[in-house]
Amino acid sequence: MSKLRPRQQVLLFISAGLLAFAVGASCGSSGDENTGQSCKAAGDCFTAVKMPLKGDAVCLTRVPGGYCTHLCQTDADCCAVEGECKSRFPQLCAPFESTGQKYCFLSCEAAVIQNQDPNTFCQDNANKAFQCRSTGGGSQNRKVCVPNG
Repeated sequence: MSKLRPRQQVLLFISAGLLAFAVGASCGSSGDENTGQSCKAAGDCFTAVKMPLKGDAVCLTRVPGGYCTHLCQTDADCCAVEGECKSRFPQLCAPFESTGQKYCFLSCEAAVIQNQDPNTFCQDNANKAFQCRSTGGGSQNRKVCVPNG
């Protein structure tokens, strides 16, 4: 770097910092995904999506830190509109605990994770603070990545 002029050194340093930030920001998957984002109210969710979702946006506050999702009837309702899903992270539609409603979740079902540890899969592919757990939806119960706790 000593052959560069001071201004070039500063620009190179800034460029390297921006590149490192961009690479770091793109890792961690679901941190960039709409479903699973933390929230306090439904209005915090899917704010950049221009088209109406296939169900009303919801902030599940029974999940630590809140969990952005939306109502659904089938798996096809999840990621159904442009801009809703930013990654290829598989999503599914399942009932949540005893609410009587179905919501879109980030999936950690066996077919998705294959031979990986379910919690490691969620932490590596969705969010470091997530775990794989049951939706608690009775006979329609499914495995999903949600905040630990």
